[in-house]
Amino acid sequence: MAERVLVTGAGGFIGSHVVEALVREGYHVRAFVRYVSSGSIGNLAHLEPGVLAEVELVRGDIRDADAVRRACSQCHSVLHLAASISIPYSYVHPREIVETNLLGTLNMLSALLDSGSIERVVVTSTSEVFGTAQYVPMDEGHPLQPQSPYAASKAAADMLAESFFRTYGLPVVVLRPFNTYGPRQSLRAVVPTIIVQALRGQAIRLGRLEPKRDLLYVADTVAAFLAVLRAPSDAVVGQSFNVGTGQEISIGELCQRICALVGKPELPIYCEEQRLRPEQSEVYRLCADSRKARQHLGWAPRYTLDCGLQETIAWFAEHVPYWPAEHYAV
Repeated sequence: MAERVLVTGAGGFIGSHVVEALVREGYHVRAFVRYVSSGSIGNLAHLEPGVLAEVELVRGDIRDADAVRRACSQCHSVLHLAASISIPYSYVHPREIVETNLLGTLNMLSALLDSGSIERVVVTSTSEVFGTAQYVPMDEGHPLQPQSPYAASKAAADMLAESFFRTYGLPVVVLRPFNTYGPRQSLRAVVPTIIVQALRGQAIRLGRLEPKRDLLYVADTVAAFLAVLRAPSDAVVGQSFNVGTGQEISIGELCQRICALVGKPELPIYCEEQRLRPEQSEVYRLCADSRKARQHLGWAPRYTLDCGLQETIAWFAEHVPYWPAEHYAV
């Protein structure tokens, strides 16, 4: 019998890619997607019909403890990706962010305490928990300094997950991808924002151009999730792992790189005040030290930045013209 893996946040950007990869690897996948009245399954709609047919869909809300408990029933492993991820949104609705990211994680961890079959719980973190780098590359021991309500909610969820390992022996692993990008990502993220504006031949309008990011292509992020599932328990349980390329690029340089790849290197680039984070909330530098993941997971990124960007540009060039107009608010 195939191992049953629950993926929360399965309709999201990374979640949909994780579900797809798990199905192709032969896992029995239960996909927990947020219920909406339209019946949308988010990015899972982009999966090939034959792949989607193999997915067990469960609708609910991560904030609903009963729904989460039912979703966790009889699962061997859980990949917990459900989260509200918008930093600007967290400035104006911090309570909703905390309820989703922290209490949602509590619901999931609590539900698994009653399960006798759980073998691995992977909690998805974010490099934002570190805040602006105090040193680079940033290893797992880097101090936590969340600079937004979103980052604070994720840091709290990480600590909660660790506490369930130490208190109850729950087999928790924290996986911390740095800045994942790729096909299906929200147009409000920086890479799709630049790509869509460049494809339209418009001026590029962004926030600050000087912050530096470690950009990880989504296929490499997915490979890290699979590596955590396969790794021996004594090598990973109770541990956290940073995954990134170890290379950084400024937003301004990234913009120039994308414009060149789409054949429009002369597009003007503007920094707009309404797109800026509050000064003390801006994270100016992120760059991963992934040596621990290389050693214990056997994981390493395979995609160069140009290769990942080319695949992402090709996907958006094909799909964006068919998306509803409200997705274009970049």
